[in-house]
Amino acid sequence: MDTLLHVFYEEPIGSFALLLAVILTVPPVFERLGIPGVLGLLTAGVLLGDNGLRLLSVESPVMELLADVGLLYLMFVAGLEIDLPQLRKVKYRSASFGAFTFTLPLVIGTLIGRWFQFEWNTAILLGSLLASHSLMTYPIVQRLGVVSNEAVTVTIGATICTDIGALVVLAICLGIHISGFSATNLALLLVLLAIYTSVVLIGLNRLGKAFFRRSGGDEGTQFLFVLLAVFVAALGAELIGVEKIVGAFLSGLAVNGVVGNGPVKEKVVFVGSVLFIPIFFVNIGLLMDLPAFLNSLSAFSLALTIVFGLVGSKFLAALLAKVCFRYRWREMLTMWAMSIPQVATTLAATLVGNQVGMLSDDVLNGVVVMMLVTATLGPFIVSRAAVGLSVPEQSLQTEIKQFETQLSVRQTAGLTVVVPVYNPKTEQHLIELAALLAKEGKVVPLGITLARPHMTRKKLKQAVSRTQSLLDKAEEFGQGLGVSVQPLLRIDDQVTQGICRASQEQQARLIVMGWANTTGLRARLFGNIVDGVFQAAPCPVAVARLTGSPREIRSLLVPVENFSKRGVRVVSFARLLAEAVDAPVTLLHLAQKGESDDWLKSKMATLITRVQFTRSVKTLILRNSDVIQEILQEAQHHDLVVLHSQQHQVVAEGFGYSDITSQLVSQLTCASIVLGETHIAES
Repeated sequence: MDTLLHVFYEEPIGSFALLLAVILTVPPVFERLGIPGVLGLLTAGVLLGDNGLRLLSVESPVMELLADVGLLYLMFVAGLEIDLPQLRKVKYRSASFGAFTFTLPLVIGTLIGRWFQFEWNTAILLGSLLASHSLMTYPIVQRLGVVSNEAVTVTIGATICTDIGALVVLAICLGIHISGFSATNLALLLVLLAIYTSVVLIGLNRLGKAFFRRSGGDEGTQFLFVLLAVFVAALGAELIGVEKIVGAFLSGLAVNGVVGNGPVKEKVVFVGSVLFIPIFFVNIGLLMDLPAFLNSLSAFSLALTIVFGLVGSKFLAALLAKVCFRYRWREMLTMWAMSIPQVATTLAATLVGNQVGMLSDDVLNGVVVMMLVTATLGPFIVSRAAVGLSVPEQSLQTEIKQFETQLSVRQTAGLTVVVPVYNPKTEQHLIELAALLAKEGKVVPLGITLARPHMTRKKLKQAVSRTQSLLDKAEEFGQGLGVSVQPLLRIDDQVTQGICRASQEQQARLIVMGWANTTGLRARLFGNIVDGVFQAAPCPVAVARLTGSPREIRSLLVPVENFSKRGVRVVSFARLLAEAVDAPVTLLHLAQKGESDDWLKSKMATLITRVQFTRSVKTLILRNSDVIQEILQEAQHHDLVVLHSQQHQVVAEGFGYSDITSQLVSQLTCASIVLGETHIAES
């Protein structure tokens, strides 16, 4: 037993292996029980720490390093996930609500600190912990299709105000704690902070854009640049006497516009979310002294007071916004619930305050309790209050028109469809599908020959010959389909770039591809051709896995996950496909808690009316927690399932990762098409 304890407690490899085992197994178990996975990580930390099995220690070098990296990653992702374009749309009201929902909790939290006999500096720091809020409820309002509601947009935009405000207060309080309070020291700290912020936000942004421009699309070097930016910014913050998490957050904001929603961002967030950030939450569990907390009446009282102070102050801020902006009660409740959850910034700042001795273990335990309560209460209220929120009347119709304009759905002369060909077994059906969608337009079978480094002329000639044979077959398949077939051979150094460049040159309105595997760790880290085309294509992309000729399709199933922009586009595409194959469509929506049948029927009816189906449309609303199995079961009665491209979803706080679309495609027995679009279109 002593040998086992030595391996885990003192051996870095043993500690790291144990952490990986915890991250791999614990969150899924808790989530199956309906409990947030982050609670599982915290629980594992408590059980494995000094107050439990003593297999992990916060003082071990490997734990210190990985927890610090996780802390920086957490704050970096918080800055990276902020939607800056969304903020600009309602910047004045977002700034106003941000001021309300920052100032009131700051004041209430400070008063709570003074009530429990904290010094003024510590009390103000405690108040700042209540001032920020998380965006963990964003997926809920997105699924409900109410993101365009002004109150929701204002709340999302206010996040940047509260996060920056909380971190500025943290920097000032820590500076005073270390150097002592004086007007000179405070003024110097503020000047240095202002200069540092400008250098990071402006300098790092410009440097990043220049580097990305010159890196030639090399995702590996871009990935390393982003990581380097995080740690350099963190070190720079410490050099001027500011806590390093401020630098990590600012670096996230700085590279936000550089990486966009592209593959580099996905990989950066993925690495943090599956490894470093979960280790940070385990570390928080290691720091918790649960027995002492449960046996201390004062600690329990402090935790309850913090929770009630946060919930009450956020309610007052939302009520003030309702009065000033004349919002309805449902909008006010949604704003309140969206601003309740406290995760990323709050936990990071609490840990820093605890490490420097400003915040006691009782405060740390109380903030963890607050996080668990608010992370449960906020989504619960939003899922009910946001149902029925009104959105601008023109929002849905505008989205449909924009998509149809991009795809040229209404034009009578047809459209240009590019079909990359590389698999002889699937190219005939892909050409047929492209011909159906092109109407009387043009189909461009595209063959890409890779010109690899140090490739001899003979090998290049052989590769070109193989590609040409595929194109000859494609031209043969296209005969008699009622469209113009114009094969195109291209020599390029990358398949993804070759497809996107050729599509741009051909002014393509649609790309039709065959499905390739996108599951597994390797695909998530390094991507594949389909992922790359989804990210960089100048037009919508339809990735098909066909089991036979598309002309034999007699019924379509379209799962409507939500009523957001992406949901509208996939239904519009399904209408185009239904017209091409003359088949009826079934729209399937799996209802969530809080979504009434009447509200859902109204949403579905509005969607059908706006999309203007010319074929029979059936709506199906089911309630089942197992989304994949329900869709698979319903798909047995249809010939084709139309899905949307689902990016790997990572909660802004760094836990949770899924790819439902890939799982569905791999398990469906009928044909399927996944619609992917450019990020410009999704912004």
